[in-house]
Amino acid sequence: MRQILNVVTDRGSKYAVSGAPVSGRSDVDAVLKQLKKDKKFAKATHNTWAVLLSDGTPLKGDDGESGAGMVIVRMLERAALRDHVVIVTRWYGGKHLGGDRFRRVQDCVNTYLEDI
Repeated sequence: MRQILNVVTDRGSKYAVSGAPVSGRSDVDAVLKQLKKDKKFAKATHNTWAVLLSDGTPLKGDDGESGAGMVIVRMLERAALRDHVVIVTRWYGGKHLGGDRFRRVQDCVNTYLEDI
C-alpha cells in the first residue's frame, strides 16, 4: 500500500491519500482493514474510497463525506486507472469546508496519481 501523508490542510482539517492494486471488493475490504490497523487512520473522521474494476464497474464508499466517493470515481475514470483503490482520509479540524471539501479530495487524488 502506498501512502502520502499531510497532502493538504484546510481550516484545521488534514488530509492524506492511500492506495493499492485490487482485483475486487474483497481486496478493497482487505486494504481498508490494513489501513485502519493504524490507529491514526482508524480514528480519522472519513476514509473515503473508490475503485474502477477491470470491467469498468465503479465501487465507492463515502464514509460520511457525502459525494466524495463519486469525485474519486470520476478522477479514476479520467486517468483510466483500473483495479486500484484510492482512499482519501480526512481528520476534521472543527470548521465546515462546504464545497471546498471536494477540491481537497481532488488535490489528494491528483497528488496520488502523480506519484504512481
